[in-house]
Amino acid sequence: MNILIADLDQKFVDDTKRSWSVPGTDILACSQESELMPIVKKNPIDLAFIEVPFLMQDNMDMVSFLKERHPGIEIFILCDDRNWQGAASAITRGANSFLKKPVTLSLLESTAQKIQAQLQNKSNNQLMESQVLDSLLGNTPEMRKILKTVYKVAPTNSTVLITGESGSGKEFLANVIHRYSKRAAEPFVAVNCGAIPENLVESELFGSKKGSYTGSTADKKGLFEAANGGTLFLDEVGELSASTQVKLLRFLQSHEIRRVGETEPRYLDVRVLAATNRDLQESMLNGRFREDLYYRLNTFHLLLPPLRERKPALPNLIKYFILKNKETQGKEIVDLEPAALYALTKYPYPGNIRELENIIEHAIVLAEGGVIRLEDLPEEVQEGAREQTMAIPHIKDAAKDAEICEPETLPGISFESSSKSAQAQASENSDELLSLEEMERRHILHALSVCGGNKTEVCKRLGISRATLWRKLKELKIVMDGEDA
Repeated sequence: MNILIADLDQKFVDDTKRSWSVPGTDILACSQESELMPIVKKNPIDLAFIEVPFLMQDNMDMVSFLKERHPGIEIFILCDDRNWQGAASAITRGANSFLKKPVTLSLLESTAQKIQAQLQNKSNNQLMESQVLDSLLGNTPEMRKILKTVYKVAPTNSTVLITGESGSGKEFLANVIHRYSKRAAEPFVAVNCGAIPENLVESELFGSKKGSYTGSTADKKGLFEAANGGTLFLDEVGELSASTQVKLLRFLQSHEIRRVGETEPRYLDVRVLAATNRDLQESMLNGRFREDLYYRLNTFHLLLPPLRERKPALPNLIKYFILKNKETQGKEIVDLEPAALYALTKYPYPGNIRELENIIEHAIVLAEGGVIRLEDLPEEVQEGAREQTMAIPHIKDAAKDAEICEPETLPGISFESSSKSAQAQASENSDELLSLEEMERRHILHALSVCGGNKTEVCKRLGISRATLWRKLKELKIVMDGEDA
């Protein structure tokens, strides 16, 4: 943790540097106003102790400058009886508090230790959240690459453009970036640009002055101002009009906005994240989206795959939404029948994660006795897997219903197999849900056992062709007695 100490008392600064004893911290100190700006620009800073005379540099407010350049920084003002009003003013601009001089070394060190502990707790929480994200977003090469980029980009102020199909989780990912940033304690404001009437979008985003348009009866703060210090997420950014695109570009270049009807600019510290399901490059070619704005937004580009390409995430997402709906629906789900689970894994989800959440809510409302059955799912989900699930009720001998268990710590992470059969005993103590491939393999093995190895009878009982059975035996590496491996 880097700690800045800026005070005109050279002896105080030197004594503090010499006697400082908080492990895991580095002191950056200055006793002349001219030394402050080079230090601030050159080094990352987590905590600052600044005397009042240092708060203005070249007509620039240092509190605002520090918070913009080092998001998440904690600022304490050093003051005495003569300049405490300057400290009070700094607090209104975002400083944490003030410390009245003379300040002891022990007070500075205890303050630093508290901030250090807060940062450590935040780091630990983010580590736990990263494990949750790995489970919810899907452990695929594409998603691992996206999450690796998210963890690197989140602490910066860089703009990020998130693209992907509607409902694929773009706002969720933007919220993750915000939570992992140094702005996590500040507002996260999300707006769907396509949902605001075109004649109101500029006043909604940038605010307006009283009387600037018909019906404007008072000064209005826009969403940019509401997100000051934090993050503004512009969903469906490709829907913005040409004039609004110009204003957004101006903000990204200067961090200044003008309310509709005003001439004076307002400086804001806002990080912008944007998302769209449109092809913005095609929109640029058609003249519907500004090329310079595209490159400003596209500092980092995250292409979120659709849910059908993230099938490993399905079990954990299903459980997550079951637990999420537990309070709102007032119903506790304790079991998910194999036929229902199989149907959920086979469905292609054209509406992506948003559709999955709606499907789970639909099923919970219809479920009886705390069990989600195939008939509780929407008709289109049932139809997509009905042929394959004809024999699924017999699967209980190979892998019983997936039991929805309350986790000890983090919700929405694992299903547990409750199978007691000989074939499933290897997974008895596993926290992982059986994969679809393993479920099919065990079901076919069970059918072969029941039918005494008679493949014709197996095909008849399962309702599949002999060619399909041979293909499944080959895919699942099932070798019959007397056959070559």
